[in-house]
Amino acid sequence: MIGGTRRSVNAVIDLTAEDAEVFAEAWRDFSSAPSANTSAPSAVKESLVNSRPQGSLTVPAFAKINPRLCVLGKRADGYHELDTIFQTVSLHDTITFEVTKTAEIALSCDDPSLPEGPENLVCQAAEALQKRFAQRTGARIRLEKRIPAQAGLGGGASDSAVTLLALAHLWELAANGNDLLEIASSLGADVPFFLFGGTAHGTGIGNRIAPLPDVDEKFVLIIKPNTNSSTARAYQSLNSGSLTSTEAKTILSTSQPDEIFGSFHSEALENDFERVVFEHAPEIERAKAALMNSGADAALLAGSGSAVFGIFDCENAQERAIQAIVLEAGWRVFPCRTVGRNGYRSALGDLFRRLD
Repeated sequence: MIGGTRRSVNAVIDLTAEDAEVFAEAWRDFSSAPSANTSAPSAVKESLVNSRPQGSLTVPAFAKINPRLCVLGKRADGYHELDTIFQTVSLHDTITFEVTKTAEIALSCDDPSLPEGPENLVCQAAEALQKRFAQRTGARIRLEKRIPAQAGLGGGASDSAVTLLALAHLWELAANGNDLLEIASSLGADVPFFLFGGTAHGTGIGNRIAPLPDVDEKFVLIIKPNTNSSTARAYQSLNSGSLTSTEAKTILSTSQPDEIFGSFHSEALENDFERVVFEHAPEIERAKAALMNSGADAALLAGSGSAVFGIFDCENAQERAIQAIVLEAGWRVFPCRTVGRNGYRSALGDLFRRLD
């Protein structure tokens, strides 16, 4: 998902009965899967406004990174088959919701580059939920953006998923996890993941989610270079030599020990988009090199770009890197850390209780 305005190239598909069963199983698995990272980051806890009047709330919408992103090929329906690992991180937008008596969905945003109308995924999520449940009341929504757009960090997808959770709660809808998963999948390929958070394995077009044990907390530096990467062009530029074959995927997943698969171990990090994105935008490759030169244990392109992220084992190493890294004009740096599934649910408070 790129920013808050455009759907992924692989965004919208029709759900099948098989998809519905996969979603039901995923929801059951996520309720019972272990999580190593159990508490919400303190900065996020402080951002929650628990004392707002009844009928309103403020919640975070976390970014994601992909320690693994393999494109297996183009499907008959025109979408691309993916094999990916998702991981939520503490970098987040903040969204305030207030129920209104009319059915209007009114969005305002502090980023003037993003539309505030029906093109925004937040509005699309709210309207899809209204339509599904014939909801007659509306909402006033304030979006405070910190996740950079067109970065491969899932900002728009996260905002829309949190909108589904928040409005289902505020509108007191009889919505279950499968209902929200179906709507989420119709909005974009990355959106279903953000109904769960933590560490997860994504297949299909990225919308089929299976839980993985959360990794031990890692410290992350994200760089958003002063350039953008087109998801459409990235897919178009992939050729057979750039793709991970299904056979290779099977070999990789079965040959890697459990403690490596889905982790931030350097052997596990992989992104099929790196070569083509770096060819089109050398500045992004330089940003990755800057992270490695500053002491990162590993670094990788985020999604289809244009951000890159570096992994550090401790906060001191992260802080040293912030001081040492050589930045180019216009680069933005975001220190953050991984957020486990329990921490994710804790940060979003009551929003999951109606679904459990």
